[in-house]
Amino acid sequence: MSKASPEHGGDRKPGVIGTVWKLVTNNFIFRTVFRTGFPDTMLKRMAVMRSSFLMHILPTKVGVHGLKLYYTWCMGGITFFLFLLLTLTGVLLMFYYIPEEHRAYNDMKDLLYMVPYGRILRNMHRWGAHAMVFTVILHMARVFYTGSYKTPRQFNWVVGVLLLTITLLLSFTGYLLPWDQLGFWAVTVGTNMAGATPFIGFEGPFSELLGAQIDNDIRFAMIGGTRIGANALIRAYVWHCVGLPLIASGLILFHFYRVRKDGFSGPL
Repeated sequence: MSKASPEHGGDRKPGVIGTVWKLVTNNFIFRTVFRTGFPDTMLKRMAVMRSSFLMHILPTKVGVHGLKLYYTWCMGGITFFLFLLLTLTGVLLMFYYIPEEHRAYNDMKDLLYMVPYGRILRNMHRWGAHAMVFTVILHMARVFYTGSYKTPRQFNWVVGVLLLTITLLLSFTGYLLPWDQLGFWAVTVGTNMAGATPFIGFEGPFSELLGAQIDNDIRFAMIGGTRIGANALIRAYVWHCVGLPLIASGLILFHFYRVRKDGFSGPL
């Protein structure tokens, strides 16, 4: 019997196994992977988490309750997975779509009937978007009903509310892109509602205080004109494919960072 290196726990190992263990662990390659030594203790495992570029945003310790499905519902993780799925399918859809009012609808029809597996690709994106709205609402409901928004997580709750808003805006801007009757009139109704916003909508109360008119109010800024047309389509496309995903990605990373700093929610 021979002793293993104290650096790796000091437990006794058979001679052959101890020799092999030293050969595996006492070398440069192993130490580049496990900088703190083999993570066979709680402190070393926590040090691995803190020193990892990819894992440092995650908590070093997680309460047992945080791993129970009936407590978390896993809605946050499912929502993030759907965001990644929508990003991937959205990039693939961009290869077959041109945001031009005389081509957009035909591109969608070609995607359904001409592109191999195009119908599956579009439906994955479409139903994934519906599912993301559903899961992010469930996630926020879980956080609320378990009191997980309380000290010290109030600010992260605000970030979550912003992410919910961006999720709804992503669905709204994506609604117009097929350029069909359903999307056209839905966005028409939605932007007309924006025109009734107080102060900044030309039909809203107190609009005269800021001089809001039909050609300079919030609705005009959203659709790039006084009616739904080519400008509205290209603006919806840019916001849906570039602007909102970038904002959402930054907030998601910050949301994870705050979870790392504040710890997982749960009973004391």
